[in-house]
Amino acid sequence: MIYFRSDYSQGAHPKVLEALMKTNLEHTDGYGLDMHCEHAGQMIRDLIGIPDCGVHMMTGGTPCNVTVIAASLRPYESVVAAKSGHAYSHETGAVEATGHRIVAMDSVNGKLAPELIDLAWEEYEDEHTPLPRMVYISQPTEIGSVYSKAEMTALAEKCRARDMLLYVDGARLGSALTCEGNDLSIKELAALCDAFYIGGTKNGALFGEALVIKNKQMNDHFRHMMKRQCSLLAKGRLIGVQFEVLLDGGMDSIYFSMAAHANRLAAILRDGLAAMQISFYSDSQTNQVFPVLPVNVVRSLEKEFFFYEWAPEKNGSIPIRLVTAWGSKESDVSAFLNRVRELQKKA
Repeated sequence: MIYFRSDYSQGAHPKVLEALMKTNLEHTDGYGLDMHCEHAGQMIRDLIGIPDCGVHMMTGGTPCNVTVIAASLRPYESVVAAKSGHAYSHETGAVEATGHRIVAMDSVNGKLAPELIDLAWEEYEDEHTPLPRMVYISQPTEIGSVYSKAEMTALAEKCRARDMLLYVDGARLGSALTCEGNDLSIKELAALCDAFYIGGTKNGALFGEALVIKNKQMNDHFRHMMKRQCSLLAKGRLIGVQFEVLLDGGMDSIYFSMAAHANRLAAILRDGLAAMQISFYSDSQTNQVFPVLPVNVVRSLEKEFFFYEWAPEKNGSIPIRLVTAWGSKESDVSAFLNRVRELQKKA
């Protein structure tokens, strides 16, 4: 079985495992207050050029989203997001469980636009309705599209005009920053938003994300909320060690080279399918590809390849999601494309 199901189905990059083994017998302070987490945090501050931001080692993406939102908003404040946004569509109401409504907007190609923020405000009347206070976006989006520098700047300006916070889910941030056509640097992203995280789970780490909080009010007593939300890992150094390895070398680190590798293979996959006149569910630029295939083709492919059926069957076809990762091989991509060609010839 060849895996295109997700970019976290394998373990960790060998260099990450090597570092975890090397430091395994060390005694350090707990809860992220160790030398490795501090060093990784300083590496991130140097990378983004913001020396006084908060950096917190988190166990996963959902804990990042839930904890940031819970720590940053008053009980009567809400979050504006795209309907496809992970915090709305794939976190089982975890944000709402903290008491904060997510105002979900219909988006174009997975991206939230400034006019949608204005539209969300139309639902706010007075003290009888939740007050929109935060904009949540993913970079890249859940369907593989990427916000350009101009789009991100427009969102940031709208947030400032509306006195709202801008938070960026970076589960696949490496993929966004290394994809073809991207014109937004990590320094520019950090300057435009109030908080974001650098996703490790989906890019070579065994687990863990590095949450960056630039806004000092959001960072105030943040560790208290981490503990309250069950996000404060006793063996926090295990995340710090991984990010020391992943980000060693800055933009030349294995973190970005792994993401670029996944993007390159996704581009081969995308181009190969397009050459067969296959349509796509979304205009993805990153390591997720969403071809729309006949039901019989999908059923045949499922015998040899592991992937998601992304949306329900419609008119005899199903959109599927194919994800490439740091451990994906070009031979995996070739095998998939060759099999689709074979099935097309039989049709």
